[in-house]
Amino acid sequence: MFENLKQQPADKILALMSMYREDPRSTKIDLGVGVYKDANGFTPIMRSVKAAEKLLWEQQTSKSYVGLVGDPAYSDVMINLILADAVPRANVAAAATPGGTGAVRQAFELIQMANPSARVFVSNPTWPNHISILNYLGIETVAYRYFDSETRGVDFNGMLEDLAEARAGDVVLLHGCCHNPTGANLNLVEWQAVIDLMNKNGAMPMVDIAYQGFGDGLEADAIGTRLVAAGVPECLIAASCSKNFGIYRERTGLLMAVSSDADARGLNQGTLAFLNRQNYSFPPDHGARLVTMILNDDALRADWMSELEDVRLSMLELRQSLANELQRLTRSDRFSFLAQHRGMFSLLGTTPDKVEQLRADHGIYMVGDSRMNIAGLNADSVPVLAKAIVDAGI
Repeated sequence: MFENLKQQPADKILALMSMYREDPRSTKIDLGVGVYKDANGFTPIMRSVKAAEKLLWEQQTSKSYVGLVGDPAYSDVMINLILADAVPRANVAAAATPGGTGAVRQAFELIQMANPSARVFVSNPTWPNHISILNYLGIETVAYRYFDSETRGVDFNGMLEDLAEARAGDVVLLHGCCHNPTGANLNLVEWQAVIDLMNKNGAMPMVDIAYQGFGDGLEADAIGTRLVAAGVPECLIAASCSKNFGIYRERTGLLMAVSSDADARGLNQGTLAFLNRQNYSFPPDHGARLVTMILNDDALRADWMSELEDVRLSMLELRQSLANELQRLTRSDRFSFLAQHRGMFSLLGTTPDKVEQLRADHGIYMVGDSRMNIAGLNADSVPVLAKAIVDAGI
């Protein structure tokens, strides 16, 4: 049987990580892998997570199963963090998932169950795993314009033109904040225009929010998602705790199905439980338990928010430093978009051959579409990257 299997395409980011590890140059810079790194290139455990883990070790008395959709307390704190009072809690069905990727996968499967002919509109570009999972499930995808290669901002007119082709029963996948891979985000007026368009054509929005707190702050980063949840009859929201709690390997996510009334919520909740049962029965609990403890404890929550803000500000400082250095070297403002983007990533907007030139000549590793992880920089590597960009003629 196994001889009938076909070799699957290699994951480009994992391949990039392998190349970076094997590169002997001491000056190499890793801007590929999507994890936060401090000034020393290390991904630390947050203080509040350490404190919560200690309390959990002292207090937990069982490792028995929690439930098909996880601990309801975890759903409650995450719904409050992301949606606040945008919609009644009684209208939100939720299920814990193995990371944000698990939430995305479950959302796509729910869409397929609800409407096998649904098309999913996906930004061009988007996180590659969106496309990979959709293709694996056999769900038709439609790309909509998003990134303007000239301004390095959002091509909003193109986006609206493309989304106007969506029809009732289709799904529009949106990034809640800190768009991956571009770093370019919608403003509030644009969010409302997208909502109005979907209400007009009957398409349902799905929001993937993986970086809340990494852009303009915890509350500001959630505004778009809250506008969507409050402004449409129903939507899906896939959330991740990997980045803002730094618990990547704990695989802690949540899928929410927001409906217009509590009766619909009951059906949605049962469907989410069914999907979890089919895929992995019970979701992981350790990371979810830590998040619940942190968000329900005033002192732990305050410390978490403080450290998260430090992380956010450090990335903004790196962005501004890189934009300033490129302005000094080029005597132009053409790289000012780097300071305007938000989150870990920015799309430099150059060609794959230029990206390869950066790797070959300067040991600078970024994804082939020129997505770079700003958190992979530090004060010493910013001028190195800036000079390499100029030398490469980008």
